Amino acid sequence: MKHLIFKTLLVSGLAGVMATGAFAQQDSTVKDTVIKKKSKYMVRIGGGNLISKMDSTKNAKKGRFVGGITFTRVDLGFSRLIDNGDFNLSPNNEFLDYKGGKTSTFSFDVLQFGYRVNSNFKVYVAGGFDWTLIRLRDNVTIQKNQPTLVALPENIAFSKNRFSSSYVHIPLNFEFRTNESKKGKRFYFVVGPEISFLLNGKVKQISDERGKEKQYDSYHFQSVRYGGTVRFGYGGMGLFTKYYFNDMFTTPAQAGLKNMSFGVSFGLN
Repeated sequence: MKHLIFKTLLVSGLAGVMATGAFAQQDSTVKDTVIKKKSKYMVRIGGGNLISKMDSTKNAKKGRFVGGITFTRVDLGFSRLIDNGDFNLSPNNEFLDYKGGKTSTFSFDVLQFGYRVNSNFKVYVAGGFDWTLIRLRDNVTIQKNQPTLVALPENIAFSKNRFSSSYVHIPLNFEFRTNESKKGKRFYFVVGPEISFLLNGKVKQISDERGKEKQYDSYHFQSVRYGGTVRFGYGGMGLFTKYYFNDMFTTPAQAGLKNMSFGVSFGLN
């Protein structure tokens, strides 16, 4: 009796598998069909249910979580030091006198996680890296491992004398965008706060006498920096500006010295 039941179940199972394969083969031969009905299109996918173009557009407007690894919001521009509200440096900071055309900023994001409310608005937290590169005008060397920020004059004509900082930044962005144009592009407006954590400070010098030299230290840069960013663009390209609310350095002599940056932003999405 047991053998009979087992054989019955085995035959039934094989028959079910064969039937499933037959139906699958039959379904695979059904072609997608587009049916025009009045003002909207009905699309038949693989012989299944009808899905309207209107319904698919409606689903695209629903909120959803977004995020992952990325490479976007690449900012390239200029940096400026603001000394207690003035672009001119005070006597305490004259050793930081810089070449404006060669004092720059560079940053990009590699992670983002957020929520797209609809096709016109999303909010997200991102993560990336940020560099501020100050091209010093004078032939001085900023000293490492000192209790204050000190620069010693040098009897050397440096072809490059760069004082820089690098940070990990975490912006919280609120992104507003228009509907797509006929070319599939949008206008973007992105605004939000940002917090950054110091990786290191660096002095890089090039001269005929010493060749290329690099020194690393914190150089009293703020270990935690906070500010805000505004971006405006069209398609994948736009303009940005950043302003940092706390001082650049932790030393009392540099109190009130802040920095800002502005330039071109690539990879808006």
